[in-house]
Amino acid sequence: MLLKRLVAGAAIALGLSAAAEAGQTLDGVKSRGMLNCGVNVGVAGFSLPDSQGVWRGMDADLCRGVAAAVLGDPNKVRFVPLTAVQRFTALQSGEIDVLIRQTTLTMSRDTSLGLRMVAVNLYDGHGFMVRKDAGVTEPKGMDGMTICLSPGTTNELVTTDWFRANNLRFTPLLQERMQDNATALQAGRCDAIGTDATQLAALRSQFTTPANFVILPERFSKEPYGPVVRRDDQEWFDVVRWTLSAIIQAEELGVSSANLEAMKGSPNPEIRRLLGVDPVLGNALKLDPAWAHNTIKAIGNYGELFERHLGPKTPIGLERGLNRLWTEGGLMYSWPMR
Repeated sequence: MLLKRLVAGAAIALGLSAAAEAGQTLDGVKSRGMLNCGVNVGVAGFSLPDSQGVWRGMDADLCRGVAAAVLGDPNKVRFVPLTAVQRFTALQSGEIDVLIRQTTLTMSRDTSLGLRMVAVNLYDGHGFMVRKDAGVTEPKGMDGMTICLSPGTTNELVTTDWFRANNLRFTPLLQERMQDNATALQAGRCDAIGTDATQLAALRSQFTTPANFVILPERFSKEPYGPVVRRDDQEWFDVVRWTLSAIIQAEELGVSSANLEAMKGSPNPEIRRLLGVDPVLGNALKLDPAWAHNTIKAIGNYGELFERHLGPKTPIGLERGLNRLWTEGGLMYSWPMR
């Protein structure tokens, strides 16, 4: 049912906007002087307006990183908050230029929606958060529970599949906004929330009494998050892919927002290409030679980005785990930039 709804939305939306024509997105962003970036309606650590209305979080900063690469200014972003149901139609129709919104990269999404999954910026997995007083220590103890889920997500499917495979019952409470699910759990309208582990940690960090809720340790799926663009624009796909790769390579090379200017004097050819001393990478993307330099200056390298929004010193308090660099036992790995 979910896939049918998405495909139907794709068939309608693909004809709605000339902005989706091949090769037009980069030129459109430049001429407009503004990046339209789709983000979550509000999840701490990913995209959430602060008290001044400024969007904060990992996804919000990745939007700023793309704006810095293309326009030279990380502030030239229009953030478009989208629910899970709205997100793909907004991209298909041309309302946004790129979707950076906790979106799992899956085969069906990559092949049936007229969209293209770009690259992984976060490795995650589906889990459950339950009320501590329920006394549940493992998912098999959740038989008969009411579980808050967001429609149009892989989490809805993963939960249904897992309960069916284990011959267990549950009652879904479907709400588009994850914040509504968080409110329902705290109010006792559902017994658990099913979503990706990082989102569970982000939601719990904002609860009035976080200690009253437990995130079960088991993970039931692979949930690689990444930006999404329209399929018919390879040029723009390249810009978004290599901007993400640039901040990963920066961490691999020891380049950070703090030492950026000093590192421009390095004799290392990889660093010189990355920072635009050698303009070959910018030329390949039709961007300013300083495109990656501008991104790293604006948002830091990948490690800085993770630690600032999700790391152990934040209220969310996550270890990097699979999101460590490959040289440290993780999966984060930039493609060779040469």
